[in-house]
Amino acid sequence: MYLDEIIKAQKRGEAKGITSICSAHPWVLKAAMQTSEVFKTSEVLLIESTCNQVNQFGGYTGMTPADFVGYVQGIAKENNFPFENIILGGDHLGPNVWQNESAESAMQKSEIMIRDYVKAGFVKIHLDCSMKLGDDSKGVLDMEIPAKRAAQLAKIAEMSVDAELVPAKLPRYIIGTEVPIPGGAHEHEEAVSVTNVHDVEQTIQVTREAFYREKLQSAWERVIGVVVQPGVEFGDDFVLEYQPVKTKNLSRFIENQAVIYEGHSTDYQTGDGLSNLVRDHFAILKVGPALTFSFREAVFALAMMEDELFSKDTCSNLIQVLDDVMLRNPEYWQKHYQGTSAEQAFKRKYSFSDRIRYYWPDPQVQSAMGKLLKNLDEKPLPLSLLSQFMPNQYEHIRRGEITQTPEAIIFDHIHAVLLGYKAACNS
Repeated sequence: MYLDEIIKAQKRGEAKGITSICSAHPWVLKAAMQTSEVFKTSEVLLIESTCNQVNQFGGYTGMTPADFVGYVQGIAKENNFPFENIILGGDHLGPNVWQNESAESAMQKSEIMIRDYVKAGFVKIHLDCSMKLGDDSKGVLDMEIPAKRAAQLAKIAEMSVDAELVPAKLPRYIIGTEVPIPGGAHEHEEAVSVTNVHDVEQTIQVTREAFYREKLQSAWERVIGVVVQPGVEFGDDFVLEYQPVKTKNLSRFIENQAVIYEGHSTDYQTGDGLSNLVRDHFAILKVGPALTFSFREAVFALAMMEDELFSKDTCSNLIQVLDDVMLRNPEYWQKHYQGTSAEQAFKRKYSFSDRIRYYWPDPQVQSAMGKLLKNLDEKPLPLSLLSQFMPNQYEHIRRGEITQTPEAIIFDHIHAVLLGYKAACNS
């Protein structure tokens, strides 16, 4: 099992890691599957969905766990990528979606979700029961409560495993409660607190005890990682860089444990930052918004070039169509983007949080996207225009590394982000 090999390599002192692709966007997933061919490597892909994205009620993608597996299989087949080289993970699996309900109701739904994820073939399972539920007492949640709930869900996962599964296909668990805000912070931050060693030690100990009380000793042997806060974060217009000096104690502590760290919100870190994270035992690097952000960058650049080549009435007007759709349906951005109407308009397009990613599946947006690609396929982009708007892709075209098509240009731009992660995980 590839995840096990990563852990073993880390414990031998090797700076090995794996990128976790946290996106359901078809262009992102296709780009990730292309990396083995583009970079001439044998690739194992880790693709994850969250409890909000995918659950028994469909989540915001409209997909159940089984649907998501079929969706990924379809993209893999289209791109001649071996599905057996894909590890599927479930992120933040727990009662987060139902946290306003009673603990009994929320946990019952969480159990069904965990069961469905495991039965569908998800192997990497992040047990996240850190949130307070509707009838929990006021004040800070005692650490034993989320640990007990995590063990409760692990028990359901173990009961849902196909009896004929080989050991390599049995669930691998991630534990931990100190998770950065999914998708980035809402306000500008100068720093975030790095998890202290005592809290990590307590998390591991209390969760182990909860597993053992449920007779889950075998499952505990497959707990491979713990989530902590290494001091990285991003928001609308800022990125907090990884500073190794602040995590020295964390790094030393985990060297004597059987697990590694999982790094959340690693989006937009520099290449050096990512490499340092892997070196310091953050062996699973999760990335999502940075990938859809790079897709958006490429598409916007193509739309701007389209404006230079076509009359207004024949253009896709994609950027305006997107904003109109976002204004008509503000559900996915309004609570996240503060400020004046002008500031919100800027964030809708250019925020690192990339809330625009929720709007690409909209039929009107898809229609405009199709028109953009059709226009630029019929009238190839002049090299001088590419040099102006996408100089990196211009160079790659000149060197014969990619073709002069809009699709190839988009994928190449996403590949640049993936290549940074690949380099960090194999340094």
